[in-house]
Amino acid sequence: MKNYVEVFARVLLAQIFLVAVFITLSQITSNPLGYQAYIDYLAAHSLPGVFAPLTILIQLVFGLGLLLGYKTKTCAYALAIYAAFIALYMKLQETNGLIFTLQYLAISGGLIMVALHDKMACSLDNLKKSS
Repeated sequence: MKNYVEVFARVLLAQIFLVAVFITLSQITSNPLGYQAYIDYLAAHSLPGVFAPLTILIQLVFGLGLLLGYKTKTCAYALAIYAAFIALYMKLQETNGLIFTLQYLAISGGLIMVALHDKMACSLDNLKKSS
């Protein structure tokens, strides 16, 4: 039973990034100026335009990796660094920034726990090892 609770926790952490990236992609594709609006949003937080595809790529690739349990440790560490960056660089600048910052730092902590305990049931990493 414990193994499946760990898997559930991993899925919950992955969905934060996957839902966020799908919402972002939906907003970009539903408006002809959507990508420019996303770049402008990042620019309002003093981030250059190169971060637009980079943030999408990080959330999509590492979020899927975490969801599927593929290279779990690498994905968890990458998303932990990403979440800490978002918390400290972007969320502090927003209204209620301290609350969002603490939430993203908590997510980062949860991801570090996943990285430290990466041997989970229902993961592609375990399928490769058992073969």
